[in-house]
Amino acid sequence: MNFEDICRKVIEVTRETGNFIRNEKGNFSREKVEVKGLNDFVSYVDKTSEKMLVEALEQILPEAGFIAEEGTSNRKGETYNWIIDPLDGTTNFIHGLYPFAISIALQQNDELVMGVIYEIGHDEMFYAWKGSKAYLNDKEISVTKTEKIKDAFVATGFPYSDFGRFQDFLKSLEYFITNTPGVRRIGSAATDMAYVACGRFDTFYEYSLSPWDVAAGIVIVQQAGGKICDFNGGDNYLFGKEIIASNTEIFDEFKDIVKSFMYPTN
Repeated sequence: MNFEDICRKVIEVTRETGNFIRNEKGNFSREKVEVKGLNDFVSYVDKTSEKMLVEALEQILPEAGFIAEEGTSNRKGETYNWIIDPLDGTTNFIHGLYPFAISIALQQNDELVMGVIYEIGHDEMFYAWKGSKAYLNDKEISVTKTEKIKDAFVATGFPYSDFGRFQDFLKSLEYFITNTPGVRRIGSAATDMAYVACGRFDTFYEYSLSPWDVAAGIVIVQQAGGKICDFNGGDNYLFGKEIIASNTEIFDEFKDIVKSFMYPTN
């Protein structure tokens, strides 16, 4: 399987869909928003974008199935599955705020082998495939070399409805706010991970996530030289609803701090 060739085709599809989303932004009204759950929104833009992506990806790799946020297709592939978020950062989108992004990953059995994230507002295409470097608009990117948490620029996100762990999370957030140069919450996990990959953030952590939020970012961060784990330091980050993405220098220190707050009895 030529993953580079597949990735190039996915980039074309992603850019076409991104153009649709960008054009709709100018005419979008909040009256067109549907509520899926507590603080969880969807619009015709999400649904139409996903339909466009599914139809195009079926042409690229007909045998692949889908894990897609809006459920356009739930067909499972025997070997290959696309993991898709057609509009990561919907809340930003409906309020006319960037960033928001398309996120597409390809999974071969249990291994993620390709990722594309298109941040639409700045026309930035992040991508990587198994065995490649990581790229932003055809330029090679890499994670930072920041060595200490005290110098780290930290990204995070807030849960929309899963508040059972929120007090522990707030304690971790207080620690990073008071012990680092800055913490940011930009409202798109896929973009957060792309920004770790290209060195804008040193590290990122969040819980209450879905696989389509992080799958593409996992590939891109790893191919950019970064590391990924769950809050326990393990590998249950794709479906485990929690993730750390970091450069290699502060990875262990950052992981241990997050774990101390999010799993205080371990």
